[in-house]
Amino acid sequence: MAVNLDKPQQWKTDIAKSVDMYNGWFMKFAPKAFRETRIQTTKNVEAALAATGHMTNIQPAVMRTHPEILPTLRMSSCPPLAVDRLIGLAGVSPNLVKSMELHRRLPVRMSAADIARELKKIAVIIQKMADPDIFVWLGRKKPPTDMETYRAATIVADRLCGAVANPIIRNAQEKRQLAAIKAWLEGQDYKLLATGEGARFDAMPPGTFSFRMNVPIKQDGQRSVNIPIDAVIMPKSTKEGGLPLFFEAKSAGDFTNTNKRRKEEATKMVQLRATYGKKVRFNLFLCGYFDSGYLGYEAAEGIDWVWEHRIDDLKFFGI
Repeated sequence: MAVNLDKPQQWKTDIAKSVDMYNGWFMKFAPKAFRETRIQTTKNVEAALAATGHMTNIQPAVMRTHPEILPTLRMSSCPPLAVDRLIGLAGVSPNLVKSMELHRRLPVRMSAADIARELKKIAVIIQKMADPDIFVWLGRKKPPTDMETYRAATIVADRLCGAVANPIIRNAQEKRQLAAIKAWLEGQDYKLLATGEGARFDAMPPGTFSFRMNVPIKQDGQRSVNIPIDAVIMPKSTKEGGLPLFFEAKSAGDFTNTNKRRKEEATKMVQLRATYGKKVRFNLFLCGYFDSGYLGYEAAEGIDWVWEHRIDDLKFFGI
């Protein structure tokens, strides 16, 4: 039975309330989430400065040992270097740079000799372009003071956090959304399955739930891959062999990005149905800027949702 997807007459009111709820959370908690991340990032930058002789001795060996340092080095240049700009300037393999950026590791299929040569090219570019207005000690004999090091680290940390501001806010919002689901379910006497309990999604006992669970789906009719689901809930009334409810926690701070991302949920629904049949129940838990265009698109795909400001609608899913 549909809960919200078949009630377009309610959408406008719910959209307004959801926007208000998101904005209230953002004003109260987003600065705190950003500030906490910036504090940790500053510490990471200070460690990177120590490892590179405070940007006076950038060696390939440092990047080999600490590939996660590359974003800090990019943001230490004048001007700060985007990933593709660094690749072009240094003339290095995109695979190497993107592996260091995205996965914080060196490419496993690249030879040690090739890695050493490419890292040396990167080191030369970063050393040439290190920002003298941030690292004021460059070119002088006197080493940096603690205050100069801290000030430089905070500037680079601001650059790093500014580049990933949206993911920082999105991650904080997702944690809050899952906490809200957890509190509601526990209020209905549902039990959280710990990660180490090892239950498969289709073997969860009735009356249990889990977060960020991997669900295997078939691609191209054969290859099995895992897709992560934010919340997996096995209703108390589920009969043996029944499937749980799947929920994706979604938040957005503007209408534009939601319409860019709306195909992601539809793709998951298609994959799950292709693997487990039409009885799959894949739904959304929404907070923020989701307009009628987004909702209509998801409804057409058979995807239902619960608004966070009306979390009690979860009970209409048989929970």
